[in-house]
Amino acid sequence: MLNRTLARTATTLARAAVRPAARLPARVAVVPSLRTFTTSFARFEPTALSTKLGEELQFERDNADNATEPDFLAAFKAEGVWQVVDEEGSDEIILTRTFGNENIRLIFSISDLDAEQDLPEAFQDEEAADAGSGGLGDEAAAATETSFPVETSITITKPSGGALTIDAIAQDGLFTINNIAFYPDADVALGMTSEDDWKRQGLYMGPAFDNLDEGVQSEFETYLEERGVNSALALFIPDLAEWKEQKEYVKWLEGTKTFLEQ
Repeated sequence: MLNRTLARTATTLARAAVRPAARLPARVAVVPSLRTFTTSFARFEPTALSTKLGEELQFERDNADNATEPDFLAAFKAEGVWQVVDEEGSDEIILTRTFGNENIRLIFSISDLDAEQDLPEAFQDEEAADAGSGGLGDEAAAATETSFPVETSITITKPSGGALTIDAIAQDGLFTINNIAFYPDADVALGMTSEDDWKRQGLYMGPAFDNLDEGVQSEFETYLEERGVNSALALFIPDLAEWKEQKEYVKWLEGTKTFLEQ
C-alpha cells in the first residue's frame, strides 16, 4: 500500500510539472472617465464696493479741513524761507531754499505713515531730555504729543561742486541725525533715478552719526540749525506729511469709486 501511495504521488507531481501554469486574468486598463468640473462664482456686483467707498469718502470729507490749504501751511509759505513742491499723486514732498551760495533740498515720503514706527519709551524720554546727541531742537521738551517719525533726506550743494546729504528723522520738534554722507559729484547726490540709487549704494555713506566725537556732532547740529533745519521745521514736517497723506487718500477714494461706477 505504501508503494501504491508513493507511485500515485509521483504521478501527480509529474503531471503538475508538465501542466501549463494557470493563466492570471488579464489586467484591463481602465481609463477614468473625464469629469467636467464646473465652478460657478457669484457675479461680482461693484455697487456694494462703490457704496462702501462712498461711505468712507463721506466720512473723510466730514472730518477733514475743507480748506484748499491749511493755515499752518499758508503761514509756513508766507515766511518766504522754504519753497514747497507738492505734486498731486506723488507720495513725496520736497522743500527747497537757498542759503548764501548753497542750495538746500529736503525730501520726505508719506508712504510709510500707515506703518507703526513707535520708538521705545526709554528712547523717547532720553531724546526729550537731551537734544545734544544727534538731535536738533530745544523745543522737544515742550512737546506734549508724540508725533510719528518722518524720515527726511537733506542735501546741500554748492556751485563749486560736491554735496552733503544728511539722513535724519523729524519727530516731536527734533531732527535725529542718522548719518552724513559726502558726494564729490552733486548730480549723484541729487539724482532721482534708479541708476542714481544704484550708484549711491556702492559709495561710502559715512559713519553713524552717534559714533562721531560729541564735539563734531554739536557743530554739525549748529551748522544745520543755521540753515533752517531746526525745531520749527521738525514740528512742521509731520503735520505736512499727515495733511498730504490725507489729501492723497481722499483722491484715491474718489478715483477708485469713479472707476468702479463707469
